[in-house]
Amino acid sequence: MKRALLIFLLVFIAMQVIQTEKTNVQASKDLEIKAPAHIKSVFETSCYDCHSNNTKWPWYSNIAPLSWIISSNVKNARAGVNFSIWESYTPEQKKKKLKRIFRTVYAAMPLQSYVRFHEDADLTREQRTMIREWTGVKK
Repeated sequence: MKRALLIFLLVFIAMQVIQTEKTNVQASKDLEIKAPAHIKSVFETSCYDCHSNNTKWPWYSNIAPLSWIISSNVKNARAGVNFSIWESYTPEQKKKKLKRIFRTVYAAMPLQSYVRFHEDADLTREQRTMIREWTGVKK
């Protein structure tokens, strides 16, 4: 039992050497999404940590393997929709991203694993409806 615990501890320590990059690339404020204040406020509270360049990296994002999972989630989220560079998207890209927001705001976002540690990010039914209406997407 002691040997297994020692091996586990050594592996855990070795994992800490493999760190992922946690970046918040500064983008021009002119590129940030232009949305009504009530919509932008919801995005900032519930979406920006993953879907913008304004990620607040919590202390546990420095501990592997959590750091790997969190960094991967943020990287994938920014690739899907990044509110910090919204105005750099073409009209066609914006249209596709609005459709994605429309579809996922009820089904998948924010992730429950995120809400577990950020309760204020959980969207109410009214907020979800408000965002869907704002997208202008027709079912």
